[in-house]
Amino acid sequence: MTPATIATPKKESPLLFEGLTWREFKAVEQLLDRPGYRLSFLDGVLEIRRMPGEPHETVKERIGALLELYLLMAGFDFTPTGSMTLESESGAVKREADKSYKLAPGRVRPDLAIEVVFTSGGIDKLDAYKRLKIKEVWFWEDGVLEVYHLQGEGNALHYEKISSSEEVKGIDLDLLLRCINMVNHVDAIKTFQQALVK
Repeated sequence: MTPATIATPKKESPLLFEGLTWREFKAVEQLLDRPGYRLSFLDGVLEIRRMPGEPHETVKERIGALLELYLLMAGFDFTPTGSMTLESESGAVKREADKSYKLAPGRVRPDLAIEVVFTSGGIDKLDAYKRLKIKEVWFWEDGVLEVYHLQGEGNALHYEKISSSEEVKGIDLDLLLRCINMVNHVDAIKTFQQALVK
């Protein structure tokens, strides 16, 4: 019998406002500093999303718990940086990942950003992360995990979809995904942990 998986609710679209300067965005950001909303910015486009509900938060926290268990057992000296605000005025970008991690001491910015997608549309998240120079981005959407790694240098930076993580060496992404998609959180953690100690 296969374990039941998490149900996916109807996708919501964000509000988008185009043609803003960085200064206008920062002013609007101050005005809209209210609980319940998340703002992103890319190339003059302001994106306003409602804070996610329980299904999103459950998947986000599950990914974090599984990943942190792996990082501990694999000996990474990591720092979880959560949904810290990442921004660059020169890159005309502001983004908050659902989860982010520095995977070694002394890092200026996270090495890994994780996005749990329950919405449709909005700014190009990969373009935003490219400008922020985040080495690897994971997207979980509709029960599928996609991993992108930053390649190239300078103006030739681009993300390439890869089948195994470059930043979290050795992690079994198929096992990780199977555990992310299980209904029961404790069962998911135990299944993942048992596989790691074999």
